[in-house]
Amino acid sequence: MHFYDLPLVFAGIGLVLYTVLAGADFGAGFWQLFPGRGEPGQRIRDHAHDSMAPVWEANHVWLIFVITVIWTAYPVVFASVASTLTVPFLITALGIVLRGTAYATRSGSASRREAAAIDTVLAASSVLAPFALGTMVGAIASRRVPVGNAAGALWGSWLNPTSLLIGVLAVATSAYLAAVYLAADARRLDQPDLAAGFRRRALAAGLSAGGVALVGIVVVHGDAHPLYERLLQTDAVGGLVLSVLAGSVTLALVRASRFEAARVTAALAVAAMIAGWAIAQNPTILPGLTIAQAAAPHDTLVCLVVAILAGGVILFPSLGLLFRLVLIGQLDHPSPQPPPAGTPRAVLSASRTGLLARVAGASFLIGLGCLTVADAGWAHAIGVFALLGFGVAGFFALVADEVGPPPSGSR
Repeated sequence: MHFYDLPLVFAGIGLVLYTVLAGADFGAGFWQLFPGRGEPGQRIRDHAHDSMAPVWEANHVWLIFVITVIWTAYPVVFASVASTLTVPFLITALGIVLRGTAYATRSGSASRREAAAIDTVLAASSVLAPFALGTMVGAIASRRVPVGNAAGALWGSWLNPTSLLIGVLAVATSAYLAAVYLAADARRLDQPDLAAGFRRRALAAGLSAGGVALVGIVVVHGDAHPLYERLLQTDAVGGLVLSVLAGSVTLALVRASRFEAARVTAALAVAAMIAGWAIAQNPTILPGLTIAQAAAPHDTLVCLVVAILAGGVILFPSLGLLFRLVLIGQLDHPSPQPPPAGTPRAVLSASRTGLLARVAGASFLIGLGCLTVADAGWAHAIGVFALLGFGVAGFFALVADEVGPPPSGSR
């Protein structure tokens, strides 16, 4: 391996971690689309939502990491991919933003019906984002992203059999990972009925993902035959075989209700699959462009590698602590807390009527318009004060929303 390969190795590790961790978060949203009916279905929704609480934001660090590394170390590659695949890129971003917004606002829902509507948005965006990401991987793998600014087909580059297949596989894999993780969490929380429900879901999703992968062999053979041939190379085949074996072991462990061990083997199956693709892709990263040709100058790569290693010294212990606390139950979703004492009655009244939320929204729009559209200095000053007003009004709206409805008979 050459030095110019090292940032790509780091990016590959980041992609694996993003798929294994954030992919499970997307999958948790997927299961909110099919929770079942009545109280058991609502418990499925709540469990999927609560299990993501401590980690869902941290897991997106890896997507930012991958983008930053590729952008810095292989700028031509990033420019070519981002310009040709601008539509699925936008769909992914929209899905992630909608998902985060829905997740953050669910706790403020006023009724079960409202919470269910928010969960539907979260679930739909949780399917949309991994599907779009999968189509981007399929476009790159099938050599449909040429070098150059928007040099590839705007729609055909990602709306083709191979890309659509990998998009579906990404959704199925996310659902599979999530079901395994959620079953383990339910077992830890001593909720055997939830664990059994997610056990059934994990088995169904695992078999579905395996079926999609088998169909994918036929699809890739006909639609992207050079990719099919590269996947049959010795090293790439090794990764795919390891993925199949790890996936089979995971199904056996889930069937035996050994969920904690299944977490590890499920992650290994996904990691091996990504490694197999990466090996098949090497050394040509885009058509006619090798990794050596795409790499940034040596000094840039040195600075990037040093920054990654230095950041890892801080990041990995922090994430290790976070996941340790999650797995031992120290960050379980808390029960609703009593309202904070001393909240001004006028603030509570304004929040309950929606006034504070409307003031915050109007302040944000005014601030954004004055700072981005207007050129005058006085308009910029108004924009700054409007954004400050947005922060204050939004803060009090969120604090007051935690108080809940006023006591019966209060004035």
